[in-house]
Amino acid sequence: MYSHQQLLEVLKKVKYPGREDIVTLGMVEKAEHTAEGIIIILKTEKQKDPVASSLKHACVKALKDAFGPDTQIASVEIKGPGPRVKFEQMADELIPGVKNIIAIASGKGGVGKSTIAINVAVALARQGYATGLLDADIFGPSAPKMLDTEGERPFVRKEGEKELVVPIEKYGIKVLSIGYFVSQDDAVVWRGPLASNFLKQLLGSGDWGELDYLIVDLPPGTSDIHLTLVQSVGVTGAVIVSTPQKVALADAIKGISMFSNEKINVPVLGLVENMSWFTPAELPGNKYYIFGKEGCKKLAEDMNIPLLGQIPVVQSICDSGDSGLPVALQDDAVGKAFEKLAVQLVEKTEERNRKKGPTQKVHVN
Repeated sequence: MYSHQQLLEVLKKVKYPGREDIVTLGMVEKAEHTAEGIIIILKTEKQKDPVASSLKHACVKALKDAFGPDTQIASVEIKGPGPRVKFEQMADELIPGVKNIIAIASGKGGVGKSTIAINVAVALARQGYATGLLDADIFGPSAPKMLDTEGERPFVRKEGEKELVVPIEKYGIKVLSIGYFVSQDDAVVWRGPLASNFLKQLLGSGDWGELDYLIVDLPPGTSDIHLTLVQSVGVTGAVIVSTPQKVALADAIKGISMFSNEKINVPVLGLVENMSWFTPAELPGNKYYIFGKEGCKKLAEDMNIPLLGQIPVVQSICDSGDSGLPVALQDDAVGKAFEKLAVQLVEKTEERNRKKGPTQKVHVN
């Protein structure tokens, strides 16, 4: 069977008349190979798109050209945007255009949480999802450096009486971070309430538009920022990042416990194990488990939580963070690992949305 990514690569050859390809435009809602054949669902901006029929034929032709004339295609469906009220019912009143808010968290610092958050956001955008990244690590923002956007400043536009902050756009994602509002050499010394208010401002005043995913890179540990997020918006789910090391796993358990606490009740979509093993370039077949072996995998099994992915220790990941060129943009083994991680995140998010209602904001008395 062909993977989701293989199907997307083929569909990139299908152009919307006068515009870009349908994957880049975010029109591919579903691309799946089942026992019955390939299923494609496209979503258009217009209720009755005049080019819908030609798009169907173009998709079928591209698939058969790529995989052979006998390729079984179960269905190619074109959907309009649907009644606006339905979208509003899914959305949060503070950021009404965002369908899924995913919190990326870690129990402790130094486990590569921001690296995971940024590369997952880029990987989602590459797969055709409208994606935003909110760098909510108020005291240690890293998005400007890791996305090569240091020195850039968002501008403000007026919409009626409201002022909206327009995010920086890079690598197909919309980004806001406190790092765009302070000097990169200045320490952010704020008390909790001030930091929390700034986070609310980035959420509510951000000109996010309509997004499939807003990835929120939280500070390490459990803090006022975490509580502010779940009080301000209904978070779809959380992803916990850890290394296989026992001390990191102990803190990861605290992070899981915080989100699954009955008062907060944010579904934990899964764990990501970072720095899983080291493979030297001269010995590509060897794996050295320098932080312990499969600690997150065992923890996931013990807590009945999915393991979304394992990311190795690779020099290119460090280099990409320093150079501002995310490794998820590459088509090598590490880039494929983030591609697979993004696919898993989408699957678990869709499964969560089928089985559970929208997460409610936390009300603390």
